[in-house]
Amino acid sequence: MTIAVAPYLQFRSNAREAMTYYRSVLGGEVGFSTFGEFGMTEDPAEADQVMHSQIVKDGVAVLMGADTPASMELPERSSIAVSLFGGAEDAEEMHRQWALLSDGAQAILEDLTKAPWGDEFGMLLDRYGTFWMVNIGSAQ
Repeated sequence: MTIAVAPYLQFRSNAREAMTYYRSVLGGEVGFSTFGEFGMTEDPAEADQVMHSQIVKDGVAVLMGADTPASMELPERSSIAVSLFGGAEDAEEMHRQWALLSDGAQAILEDLTKAPWGDEFGMLLDRYGTFWMVNIGSAQ
């Protein structure tokens, strides 16, 4: 097995909605396990909430997420960003991803434009409060 790293996002009660949305951005397949399926809640209102979800692309989990039960404190968002990066050959797909992420975004921190290092770069805080950085490499 290859060791992989994937961001794990925490939500209060909208993990299913968010992860379905991120699947539309990233592609791949999304799977969900609920607290109820594993008997991990005493609150019937949380039985259908997401205990674990992951987006798998090309056999590798690229993003994971879960709902945080009401009995637990939801961690504050940190300065960690999800980074999307690719080369010039990926530009069309990455522009599509940027458009989806920016639709309804809480804030566009940097427009996706040519950066001083020659690539296209942008930053935003999406509709779910996740910080994203997008870098599209230039054809050299």
